[in-house]
Amino acid sequence: MKKTKAKKKSHIPIRLNITLFIIFLLFSSLILRLGFIQIVKGEGFRKEVERTEDVTVKNSVPRGKIYDRNGKIIVDNKSLNSITYLRYQNTKTDEMLEVSRKLASMINVSTKKITERDKKDFWLLLNPEKAELKITKSDKKLLEEEKIKDKDIYKRQLDRITQEDINSLTKADLHVLAIFREMNSARALTPQIIKNQDVTDEEVAIISENLDSLPGIDVSTDWERLYPYDKTLRTVLGNVSKSEQGLPADNLNYYLAKDYNRNDRVGKSYIELQYEDVLKGEKSKIKTVTDRKGNVIETIPLSEGHRGKDLELTTDIDLQIAVDKIVEDELRQKKSLGNTYLLDRAFVVLMNPNNGEILAMSGKQYVKDKETGNYEIQDYALGNITSSYTMGSVVKGATVLTGYETGVLNPGDVKVDAPIQFKGTQPKKSWKTMGSINDLTALKQSSNVYMFKIAMDIGKGNYVYGKSIRLDVQAFDKMRFFYNQFGLGIRTGIDLPNESKGLQGIDKGPGKLLDLAIGQFDTYTPMQLAQYISTIANGGKRIKPHIVKSIHEPSENGETPGSIYQDFPPTVLNTLPMKSSQVERVQEGFRRVLQEHGGTGVGYFGSAPYKPAGKTGTAEAFYDGPIEGRKGDATMNLTLIGYAPFNNPEVAMAVVVPWAYQGNSDHKMNLSIGKQVMEKYFELKKQQ
Repeated sequence: MKKTKAKKKSHIPIRLNITLFIIFLLFSSLILRLGFIQIVKGEGFRKEVERTEDVTVKNSVPRGKIYDRNGKIIVDNKSLNSITYLRYQNTKTDEMLEVSRKLASMINVSTKKITERDKKDFWLLLNPEKAELKITKSDKKLLEEEKIKDKDIYKRQLDRITQEDINSLTKADLHVLAIFREMNSARALTPQIIKNQDVTDEEVAIISENLDSLPGIDVSTDWERLYPYDKTLRTVLGNVSKSEQGLPADNLNYYLAKDYNRNDRVGKSYIELQYEDVLKGEKSKIKTVTDRKGNVIETIPLSEGHRGKDLELTTDIDLQIAVDKIVEDELRQKKSLGNTYLLDRAFVVLMNPNNGEILAMSGKQYVKDKETGNYEIQDYALGNITSSYTMGSVVKGATVLTGYETGVLNPGDVKVDAPIQFKGTQPKKSWKTMGSINDLTALKQSSNVYMFKIAMDIGKGNYVYGKSIRLDVQAFDKMRFFYNQFGLGIRTGIDLPNESKGLQGIDKGPGKLLDLAIGQFDTYTPMQLAQYISTIANGGKRIKPHIVKSIHEPSENGETPGSIYQDFPPTVLNTLPMKSSQVERVQEGFRRVLQEHGGTGVGYFGSAPYKPAGKTGTAEAFYDGPIEGRKGDATMNLTLIGYAPFNNPEVAMAVVVPWAYQGNSDHKMNLSIGKQVMEKYFELKKQQ
């Protein structure tokens, strides 16, 4: 038994030793591995551990260009040298201040945007010890008692800064401040423009040489809109916000949700706004990887980006310029005559009646310069869709067709044109007594009474001279319904925002229904007139007008439109319910207006080789323009609608001259403009 026990004891230490040796080897291997990881790979693994969420930096690209229908650039981009600042997530105020001081010694900056509040904030930053003295013991006690907060302390410091304190800021300080305020407003990892106007080559060179000592500063290329044709169509083309304005406050959340930066420039109005989604382009994107402290570890390019798509307008810029000149010259000439003290604007729309393309859209207005007090003529093309007026006799074609459709009038019906009168009212009559006339003569010679009788029949009235009359008030709705079919009193659908639909008169007395029938009650826009005459010219289709013809991919040469991305075919909004023979009868009446002896426009268009058709208009109105002391003055609006050639229309026209004259001194500015515009259209057509 004793020998057996001795043998067992001798085997235990050997096994234990082997086990301990194996454990030793494993620990040694582990220690070596940990040492290798910590010493050789430690820095790399530390950065991996400290990585934070990747951030994508988006850099601005130029907007798309805008061409006219013949490929001429009317809105371009001008390249600018730009100095930008990229604020990192861990950047401290004193670091930005140091960079601002260095940068101020290298570039010239404007101090115009500096506010009084900016100066106070900057004074506190530059003078911490003096700033501390602006805090009283009472302030500190209230803070300790949590009766006020740190922001209240800061506000009290600001309030106690004196004018003497502010005046202690030197010119050099203000230049530093101008830079610092831009840097301080930058959002983390979002490029902020410090200067992009008048950046000299010398400034670019010196900054480029010192980028290592200017963390976050970079030199890049920026852009601004360029208008080769100056103010032509400017109100219609719209505006783009500036870099310091950034996203409009009233639509901030909308744009942020669409992945815009706060300092991005966007279309603010009209074409630039309407087509923002295609004009803006796609930004270049760079992925920035930072550690937990906000230090940039690496940047990875994701996409180069590309400028916005281009627009090709329906407008012919040469025709537009020519029409603008005609309108401006006529406005100056007629303004020099007597009894035109309210005349300050005029409009012309040229449209292809077959597809709705706007060939020219002119508006001119006298505007008083706020600084000099002098009047100058400015672009007001936008007024063609945003302003409305009583248009007069041009609506009589719609009245006749409404009479046909409601069954109160048949083609060829004869009515007696003689003054009419309701009990207790002034007589209502035409510009002359015409006797027995049919519908064609009523249009040709512009009979008011013929239209009055159509309206009374629609209103189911029993007219007796000098007696009272009752008319069905539903007649207003019925007539307006059919007027809408032509585009009168309803938005045309043009591809521009903020289009007006005009105003409806409120009074529903019998006399007002008659006024509605001759265009002296409701108001319409010049664009509505253009759509109305186009509807008659093309045989009865109301086509949506549009000013953008197509969208194009950016071209390689940047001088001509690229491949078509999207085009816009004609859109028929509705077809007139009248018979085609009835529409043709009104077309014939319009032809006689401008081509036959006795027509109200034959003196200007009778010998025209392009064979036009159309309708003249004069409306008695009350002034409601910008001159306060003249509100309510009696005045006359002049209008003209037309198309040509009569038998194969290719161009439709609307001319509107509000508040043209006072009294009886008709200068026929509408006809003079219309004749010159039509002649210019066909003249330019021959040259193409």
